[in-house]
Amino acid sequence: QEKHWANSDALFLEDQYRAWSWLTLIGGVRLTHFGGSVAENAADPRLGGSLRIPYLHWYLRAFWGEYYQAPPLATVSGPLLDFAVSQGLGFVPLHGERDQEHQFGLTIPLRGWSFDLNNYHQRAHNYFDHDAIGNSNVFFPLTIDQARLYGWEIAVRSPQLFHHGEIYAAYAHAHAEGAGAVTGGLTDFSPPESGYFLLDHDQRDTLHAGFNFSLPSHIIAGGNLYYGSGFTDGSVDYPTHLQGHTTFDLTVGKSFAERFTVSVTALNLMNRRFLLDNSLTFGGTHYADPRQIYVQLRYRFHF
Repeated sequence: QEKHWANSDALFLEDQYRAWSWLTLIGGVRLTHFGGSVAENAADPRLGGSLRIPYLHWYLRAFWGEYYQAPPLATVSGPLLDFAVSQGLGFVPLHGERDQEHQFGLTIPLRGWSFDLNNYHQRAHNYFDHDAIGNSNVFFPLTIDQARLYGWEIAVRSPQLFHHGEIYAAYAHAHAEGAGAVTGGLTDFSPPESGYFLLDHDQRDTLHAGFNFSLPSHIIAGGNLYYGSGFTDGSVDYPTHLQGHTTFDLTVGKSFAERFTVSVTALNLMNRRFLLDNSLTFGGTHYADPRQIYVQLRYRFHF
């Protein structure tokens, strides 16, 4: 048995300054030291602010920051290392992931409705992922030289409708791409692909829409519709995605005798079956779970 240890120390400083009633600025820095199989230091600044547009009462926000994520304690030795070598693999020490991200967004309140728009772009060096040894179920972390994750998000939330509940929707259009060679963890030392390639969790379009209502006779109801355009298809050598998928979840409940609540929740109500993922970095092939029904009884001891 081989034991590994590491220590991580962090100091975070942040301040907020309200320059005017309509402008707020924030700034900070996080100092990190990691000591283990490798020793690393990071000083990550962060800047941001929000601005309220007079008369319209719209809110603009922006953020820029850097992040450091310490590497996991994982290595290969003994018979497992021999097996990895027999599969043409080697193990390179893992270093911490270093990210740089910027965001800007706009929030528009309108007659009780809330509309929120957000744009983000993240660049990473030594991006954390996982890979398998050959066709086994043995998975180890690895780091990719570069990654970029970017996209747009929009969310809409209603006010209280008929004094009983609200509806909401959120849509995202995103990219998740990597580039360069494996810089740590399991690697076959093959030369990197030219340009960017799709990461396993690259899904271009995602939609959530739902409702939450409190009905007469102490009845509650909620539902959520989910659509995904499909994650990266790991079974082919060219960039493409799996088929899109849609599921719907529903919850209905009722309170009685003041302290009791009983509810029934159905996940994937329409019992849709589809291939969710076939990338090695998620641990193999996964299909969506079939319909699942839960019954819950709650008792409140104190008001």
